[in-house]
Amino acid sequence: MSVRVAVEELRGRDSEREALDRLLDSAREGRSGALVVRGEAGVGKSALLEHLVQRATGCRVARAVGVESEMELAFAGLHQLCAPMLDHLEELPEPQRDALGTAFGLSAGDAPDGFLVGLAVLGLLAEVAEEQPLVCVVDDAQWLDRASAQALAFVARRLLAESVALVLAVREPSDEQGLAGLPQLAVGGLDDADARELLDSAMQGRLDERVRDRIVAETRGNPLALLELPRGATPAELAGGFGLPGVGGGLASRIEQSFVARLAALPVETQRLVLMAAADPVGDATVLWRAAQRLGIGPDAAVPAEEAGLIEVAAQVRFRHPLVRSATYRAAGVVDRRAVHRALAAASDAEADPDRWAWHCAHAATGPDEAVAGALERSAGRAQRRGGVAAAAAFLEQATELTADPARRGARALAAAQAKLDAAAPDAAYELLTTAAMSPLDELQRARLERLRAQIAFARSRGSDAPPLLLDAARRLEPLDAALARETYLDALGAAIFAGRLSSGCGVRDVARAARAAARTGASVASPRPADLLLDGLATRFTDGYAAGVPRLQRALRAFCREEGGEEDARWLWLACRVAPELWDDEAWHALATRAIALARGAGTLGVLAITVTYRAGVHLHSGEFAAASALIDEADAIAEATGATPLAYTSLVLAAWRGGEAGALELIEAGVQDATERGEGRVIALAGYATAVLGNGLGRYGDALVAAREACAHEDPGLFGWALVELIEAAARSGEQELAVSSLRELEDRTRAAGTDWALGVAARSRALVSEDAAAEAHHREAVRRLGRCRIAVDLARAHLLYGEWLRRARRRVDAREELRRAHALFTEMGAEAFARRAERELVATGETTRRATVATRDELTPQEARVARMARDGVNNQQIATELFISRKTVEYHLHKVFTKLGISSRNHLARVLPGE
Repeated sequence: MSVRVAVEELRGRDSEREALDRLLDSAREGRSGALVVRGEAGVGKSALLEHLVQRATGCRVARAVGVESEMELAFAGLHQLCAPMLDHLEELPEPQRDALGTAFGLSAGDAPDGFLVGLAVLGLLAEVAEEQPLVCVVDDAQWLDRASAQALAFVARRLLAESVALVLAVREPSDEQGLAGLPQLAVGGLDDADARELLDSAMQGRLDERVRDRIVAETRGNPLALLELPRGATPAELAGGFGLPGVGGGLASRIEQSFVARLAALPVETQRLVLMAAADPVGDATVLWRAAQRLGIGPDAAVPAEEAGLIEVAAQVRFRHPLVRSATYRAAGVVDRRAVHRALAAASDAEADPDRWAWHCAHAATGPDEAVAGALERSAGRAQRRGGVAAAAAFLEQATELTADPARRGARALAAAQAKLDAAAPDAAYELLTTAAMSPLDELQRARLERLRAQIAFARSRGSDAPPLLLDAARRLEPLDAALARETYLDALGAAIFAGRLSSGCGVRDVARAARAAARTGASVASPRPADLLLDGLATRFTDGYAAGVPRLQRALRAFCREEGGEEDARWLWLACRVAPELWDDEAWHALATRAIALARGAGTLGVLAITVTYRAGVHLHSGEFAAASALIDEADAIAEATGATPLAYTSLVLAAWRGGEAGALELIEAGVQDATERGEGRVIALAGYATAVLGNGLGRYGDALVAAREACAHEDPGLFGWALVELIEAAARSGEQELAVSSLRELEDRTRAAGTDWALGVAARSRALVSEDAAAEAHHREAVRRLGRCRIAVDLARAHLLYGEWLRRARRRVDAREELRRAHALFTEMGAEAFARRAERELVATGETTRRATVATRDELTPQEARVARMARDGVNNQQIATELFISRKTVEYHLHKVFTKLGISSRNHLARVLPGE
């Protein structure tokens, strides 16, 4: 079969071809680009990809195809795409080289950091494109394994100046969300005129007009359906009364059945060979022919399938269309499938590729097989080390099905359920628990089963039903496994924090008291891990009060920041990230959130990743980096949607409030509260009150802010309570509620003195200035600016300048006021905090000055990314280090620097210090 695209397959696709041609031309001119081609099965996506490949003369082409049966094998799709380029691996920086080598199984090592893998792929593509433009084509991207999809999405969002064109085709409808936000090309059905012409080109004889109209209408202009469906009809049916009886299901089903009919007309040996090729999606012809030989299939068996336009067998095996592969495999009987998998297992190298060998053995098994189940269990371990939690879960699930011994079957089902939960598949985990529950489990395994049920309840909704279940599981585990019991108490505390004021009879203090009682009656922990310290600190904080808990919690954060403990402790980083802002510790918050994301990405634990990404977005938000926060919020939402989890509304609500768009923010906050209330996630109610208070204070509507802040402070939600007190004090002081402001200040100062950080003492000084007499107020304002200027919390620093400027204006010190207000206005404007920026602008106008652009016009013309690259280059960071830090390619760094030099009117890095003085 020729791989060239027939003219009729591209009929009516002028605009789509032009879009691909523009992308190709850009790559040839040194500009990179990505495009996601979306459309239903058979609409012509594959034909458009072939068109792109045929047009890519003078370019290097790399290809991959997503395969449904490989969705659980971490980095399988990425390996397809990158394997021919690995001769350039040594050109990458060592950390990236090691990460990619581990991901592809070329070397042993810990689970690779997902960011490093993505950056390594970006660097690899850039290195290859140095020699000639590179065109990367990925068909059936909806079936890519999750790790590959995430890495390619990472790359696609950072392509700029590498001479790379990346095109991914996605079959719709699809649950794939990782490619959202990339340039899209929607491919629909042909219009009626083009559809009729295409249909006529496929016909050998006369076609009744009424039949033609019915086919065009039935297929909705789908090109593959137009070409394939009529082939199974009789001349009489085509002459009139066309119906294709007995074909049910959707369009993809009907197209698949047409392929099945064509396959059924081929010799039996050919059918078996095509099935074998469909069962081994790697497409290695050498393995295929070795397996075929075992079944007595000769090399001539491929000819009829090639002549029928179904498959091409050369060095690689390629199907006419991805639907041929899926139709062939689905239509085969169980016995035939097992036979070809058995042959493929025998033809595979169990030493060089043990995971694929075990996978084929599992699908060939006719019943329980302990040897294969053991091999799958070992494959799960390897997958876990490579960061493939979903793959590990799939291996363990298959191992469970092949286990005859009831006790061992129960143990494997429990392990598979845990892996499914870690991979953010709580429904699949629950089904495996049903299997485990029917097995003869011992007391410890029964307790672990109850713990998993409780964790699944939390993963599904983060509501009020989870804390009592987790608390019961912790109590059950106490006499059986003290360490696991402590972890479960920590789980219960985390769940109770989420439930907040909507806890139903099992609040955070109830869990804390139970945890402390268990610690007193149980054996002491001689060498406490970070997780032990965290549990101890939280239990103390919620039983003895904030100040009593601070020293213990600070010790726990220090342990996590020093990376003490192993992988089990790392799974608690998300909770440590929640504790850091409770202690006003911006440095720990930044360090822990950064590490938590890296570990969650590396381990592939998507449920934890969604939470940690949200917390890292919070770090960016409070640092005044709203765009970075927004990007991470989008990523967290995409993870939640892809896994069916409940999205975390926290940072998105607060970001909307800080941006100051009143209507949109209030609508988002209201929807978030309604959803959270239905699920029992009370923490969102506190957060909504805090966000509404921020919005009100920014808009200068202090009465509204006061009402919202009171609501937020009605329950002591960790972290949020302190922030809400700050908003309450400002709103009360501005509303004339001096007594309320003073009493709230005393409560805030009790906390900030215990925390003792610059962030804590800075916001306390700022709040104190609001209720102080004029003589003392200025000293407090100055202290606030000084302390907040030493920490990462830019939003609070900007507000310190604003409040100081407002105080100076009211003290009729207009010149001094302008300096503070200008600084506040510049900071808020740069962040995108529009309401606060307008508030600062109003105050500036009241001093007799209007806002204006900075005096250095060329600096204002730099994009945020150009400015970041320029500052790093100014500070002596080399291009490769900049690329690594900003997750872009070295070529893109060079591109940005060229633009910077042009805009600033300089010719080298040496001049950057002159035009960009230190900040």
